[in-house]
Amino acid sequence: MTTDLVIGMAGSGGDGIVSAGEALLSAAASEGYHAMMTKSFGSQIRGGESSCRVRLSTEPVLNPGGTLDVAVALNWDDFLKFGGELPVGGNTVVIYESKTGVLPDKLPLTGVVPAEVFPVPLQDLAKEFAGTEKAKNTVILGLLAGWFGVGSKGVLAGLKKRLAKKGPELFEANERAFQAALRYAAEHPLARPRSLRAPPKLTPKLLTDGNDMCAAAAIFAGCQFFSGYPITPSTEIMQFMSREIWKYGGALVQCEDEIAGIGAAVGASFAGKKAMTATSGPGMSLKAEMMGLATIAELPLGVVNVQRGGPSTGLPTKTEQADLFQAVFSAHGDVARPILAPTCVADSFGLTVEAFNMAEEYQTPVIILSDQEISQRKETCDPIDTAALRVVDRLAPGPAELEDYKRYRFTETGVSPISHPGMRGGNYLAAGIEHNEHGDPTANGVMHARMNSKRFDKLRPLQTRKDLFKTYGDPDAPFALVAWGSTAGVAREALALAQADGLKAKLLVPYLLFPVATAAWTSFFAGVQAGLIVEQSHQGQLYRLLRMYLDLPRGVASFARSGANPFQPKEIVAKLRRRLDNQRTDRDGQPHEE
Repeated sequence: MTTDLVIGMAGSGGDGIVSAGEALLSAAASEGYHAMMTKSFGSQIRGGESSCRVRLSTEPVLNPGGTLDVAVALNWDDFLKFGGELPVGGNTVVIYESKTGVLPDKLPLTGVVPAEVFPVPLQDLAKEFAGTEKAKNTVILGLLAGWFGVGSKGVLAGLKKRLAKKGPELFEANERAFQAALRYAAEHPLARPRSLRAPPKLTPKLLTDGNDMCAAAAIFAGCQFFSGYPITPSTEIMQFMSREIWKYGGALVQCEDEIAGIGAAVGASFAGKKAMTATSGPGMSLKAEMMGLATIAELPLGVVNVQRGGPSTGLPTKTEQADLFQAVFSAHGDVARPILAPTCVADSFGLTVEAFNMAEEYQTPVIILSDQEISQRKETCDPIDTAALRVVDRLAPGPAELEDYKRYRFTETGVSPISHPGMRGGNYLAAGIEHNEHGDPTANGVMHARMNSKRFDKLRPLQTRKDLFKTYGDPDAPFALVAWGSTAGVAREALALAQADGLKAKLLVPYLLFPVATAAWTSFFAGVQAGLIVEQSHQGQLYRLLRMYLDLPRGVASFARSGANPFQPKEIVAKLRRRLDNQRTDRDGQPHEE
């Protein structure tokens, strides 16, 4: 029996690989397992390769897992295209389509000898028992249920629900294929049984992805207007909004391009509505000027960037964490805007609400820096306790303030009351040109300097926020890890492995990336001798950003790599140990970058 199972599957577009993964995930969630599924595609508009990873466990799941326990290949060309995303090792059970003609001892896995190999006539079984080769994904589910004890009842219930609208005949055909696969697994048993242990108790869980969670949270926070342009991997946010925002008195506009998408949202915010737009890296490049407008006009705005591999079109279907510099620096003039990053599907809800609260409180655009893995992976989550969340609305002017309304009045906090069109006495000019307290255009250098100070000073409270950081492990440990976004879950598992190995270490997970909260960072690094900042970007962008604002301990280095090359917990531990054993420095005495 095992308590944790990582399954990776790959095939061509149309093979139903992702559908099989989703069916398996739903079955596991209904039976009380903790589960997570990531999916990955080629960048082709149609066709190409597709894959998914499903991790099932009796304990909470923090990341998609490392080396596969089970690998399923419908064809080897497609499977091999995913490289490090679907790593096969000496403990992996490999299942593949026997029609590929590859002999079990001639698998195209360089330097790897799997634990067990099963060539299976997937297409033949599907055609014989379901009457169509399209049912081979159902055959795969039957094999997984038979060999690894994964949710037979749940899978069949899910298939029945999914196929209900297509008539009972289709479900019955798929049920026959499923039962045939169960028999095949029984007739060809594993040499070493690996059934997944039943969960401690049957507690069905919420199953969703990061994009849907973000969109739902925006509506909860009071978002009444969404505008945007479809772009992978953020499009599902717009799709969710298009179904749901109308039910809560809101409106949505699918615009002609990315610039119009943010322009409409800025206009809605000026009109007094909480507004949001969503995009990915290329779209953020186009939205940069309008974000500057929202900054100088001091308008609240939620902006979601679901990061993908770049630059340019880059890797549109793969995850990366390389848009941090873009989020911080993509503006002309002196600009500061809050940047928040979720680490999993579950915390995408609370962090989106926090982003709206910041936008409203400080009258500024706020960037939610998600990534492809979080946005499109599905996770089991506990229901959200919305009663524990607060919702903030923008500061409105009172009657006395409207007698001689100064929209950009200098205040002690830097935040001045904001009116909206139709508010008696609240008329003002909102434009991209510098202005005085009333909003009148000005080219006066002294006034420009004061307004710059106003826009920066109002964000100062964020620099003392410690609640947007989580520390794991021994707070006094001399060895440290830092990870953000989807990499944080891998680092949490790495920390547990390091502690089990006797290493005194700790981990900091920042949810607020900018402004740099110096108090939280300084407190964490106090007494640290060595450590790693782990992130999926070629430059190690968070590491470099922190060095602009902090005097990092000499032994802290960057452990960074480009997207689509996921970290594994064991390699982070190994890298940390090497870092401790050999604290190298370059010729200038600066920390070595791994």
